[in-house]
Amino acid sequence: MSDHTSETPRPADAPEPSEPSGQAGTPEQPALSKAPPPEPGGTVPEPPKVPGYAQRGGHRQPADPWRRSSPQASALSTLRPAAAPAAIPGATLCCVIVTAILSGLLLGDGLGLNALIVAAPATLGAFFAARTTGRRLRPWTAFWAVGGLALLAVPALRDAGWPVFLAVVSAVALGSLALHGSRSWLGVFLGSLGLFSAIADGLAWGGRGVRARMSGSRGRLGGVLRSAAVAVVLLIVFGALFASADAAFADVLGSLMPDVSVSGSPWRFLLFLTGLVGALAAAYAAAAPVRWDGLTVRRGKPRGRLEWALPLVVLNLLFAVFIAVQLTVLLGGYDKVMAETDLSYSAYARQGFWQLLWATLLTLLVIALALRWAPRGRGSDRTLVRTVLGVLCLLTLIVVASALRRMDLYVDAYGLTRLRISVAAVELWLGVVLVLIMAAGVFGARLLPRAVAASAAVGVLAFGLASPDGLIAEQNVQRYRDNQSIDIDYLRGLSADAVPALDTLPEPLRSCTLRDIERSLRSDDAPWYATSWGEARARDILRKRSPEDAAQSCARSSRTGVGGSSRDGDESDPYDPY
Repeated sequence: MSDHTSETPRPADAPEPSEPSGQAGTPEQPALSKAPPPEPGGTVPEPPKVPGYAQRGGHRQPADPWRRSSPQASALSTLRPAAAPAAIPGATLCCVIVTAILSGLLLGDGLGLNALIVAAPATLGAFFAARTTGRRLRPWTAFWAVGGLALLAVPALRDAGWPVFLAVVSAVALGSLALHGSRSWLGVFLGSLGLFSAIADGLAWGGRGVRARMSGSRGRLGGVLRSAAVAVVLLIVFGALFASADAAFADVLGSLMPDVSVSGSPWRFLLFLTGLVGALAAAYAAAAPVRWDGLTVRRGKPRGRLEWALPLVVLNLLFAVFIAVQLTVLLGGYDKVMAETDLSYSAYARQGFWQLLWATLLTLLVIALALRWAPRGRGSDRTLVRTVLGVLCLLTLIVVASALRRMDLYVDAYGLTRLRISVAAVELWLGVVLVLIMAAGVFGARLLPRAVAASAAVGVLAFGLASPDGLIAEQNVQRYRDNQSIDIDYLRGLSADAVPALDTLPEPLRSCTLRDIERSLRSDDAPWYATSWGEARARDILRKRSPEDAAQSCARSSRTGVGGSSRDGDESDPYDPY
């Protein structure tokens, strides 16, 4: 409609609207355009020509010559709560500051118990922020939060860097899920990354809170800062006096306090900022979580029964034939393998594992696409979907078992390594996912996305607590005791978690494998909060019986039939250098 619409003419005999007392004008005729007095003779002058919007009493702004469009709401703002979070609570602000200070002081020396120490005030700050907005603690929120903190116990227990990295990344993902509380497939995926979407808003939220407190209570804030400064000065002065008076107290104080040097100040300042930004983002996400479940993926158009089921039935038949051959070969043992194929024992095991791993992954993709286009009009359609996909999941579980059996043959031939134990753990988790899909077909799929995410988190936690480097060392030492070869060059590159198993080797193999680990521990003077339990245990073992100087013996015995197997005579395994 146009803004300049014409008014409907009033009949001549219609009475004039009277102007209320105390008002300068009416909606039909504003005060700025008063009607002139009537002329002699009783004739009424023609009213002035005014625009339609003025006759309606409106005050329209002039048109924008630059045609600037009104700001549109961002995609994230439509998924956040309608009401903006209130000012940042004082308890949350204190927790954020404590998190930033602890990050700068403790995280610069490595990861250990300090990961849990830093995460504790950040978790409390998010809890206080959520409580001010009326959010309740739900069971899944508590599960994600407790699981994230449990994963941060892995750096405190294990020295190996690769399971520690997996645990820390998974802990951040679970913490983000706890803050957002998603339940759909897309929601769980985006919710695990949603903490990063709150960084900018969290910084602005914290900045507004600090400015409000500084402008409203300058005296109180100044008193707090002065008190903190006096406390720090007193600690430094009297701590230095007591440390110079007693050497034992100086050692205790030196082991408890972080080593803050000028050379490391830029790195610690970066860690301070990281802790500050992360804690603010977590608190803001707790106060105004993004409802990622609002983003939905449109379901595919359902297909007909024949069009949908025929490819899957053919795939099931192919799986069944493969499994029948696998059972015939694998249950027959090594002699059966040699009789049925021209491959050696280890080559047969190595050949099939990776193909079966990819087959498992592709099967999960096929199941996801099949569910997207599955017929769902009648009850018989749902029964067909459950039957066909249930059989496919069951057959894939047998393929998973076959892949794990091949990995067992592979490890028996060459020994256990980091790559082999990692991919075997992934294959085992895929089997768990298949079991969860089969359970969802019976009991409903409402909890399936969160159950899959929970199984992944539990798997990472179990993988870290099991100490993979320790398991690798134990398996290779046991193979040596069974008169099989051992790769000393590979074992000496393991972490301190492998020291208890490697310490049981006879000399000079023991000294050869532990020499590099002992040298690394000797040069590492990390404080208590950045030292894992596995590293502390390795130090105690090496302190009791330090490796001997056996350089020449190590040169002769560093590769005693590396990776070989007494059954097929292979001397090395170039397929897995890791």
